[in-house]
Amino acid sequence: MRKITYIIAILSFTIFSCKSNKNTVNHTNNGNAVAFEFEKSKTLMAVLDKAKEENKLVFVDFYASWCMPCKMMDEDVFTNKELGHIYNKNFINYKINVEESNGANIAALYEIKYYPTLMFLDSSGNVVVKHEAAAYYSKMKELADEALAIGHP
Repeated sequence: MRKITYIIAILSFTIFSCKSNKNTVNHTNNGNAVAFEFEKSKTLMAVLDKAKEENKLVFVDFYASWCMPCKMMDEDVFTNKELGHIYNKNFINYKINVEESNGANIAALYEIKYYPTLMFLDSSGNVVVKHEAAAYYSKMKELADEALAIGHP
């Protein structure tokens, strides 16, 4: 009986967690809602296509699950509402876990050696700005301004 209850609970969670029709995802970190709207697409190509349609650049956060600075950015940066507003308005935001799915291939393509690596791409996938380290409010604002000045479509 206990096994059946456990299976029903897992199935219920799976059904309700997969139900959303939104193309973006906002996680929570220690109860803090993420202000950045990250695309949940499985492919970078789909994100680049969306950027082309919306005439925006793509902001990519290359991260690894074991990376402490990556976790700190999740908790301290991606929850910042002011930064979220700037990034959501001007960029298609995308996170790539370099340990999952096609993440390792994309990381190799862009020669990612450090985590986090923050990158801005044009809709063709060309690098506009690349930053190899964690960044907090002022640096994130500076990177956004630089990317928009150099490569706004």
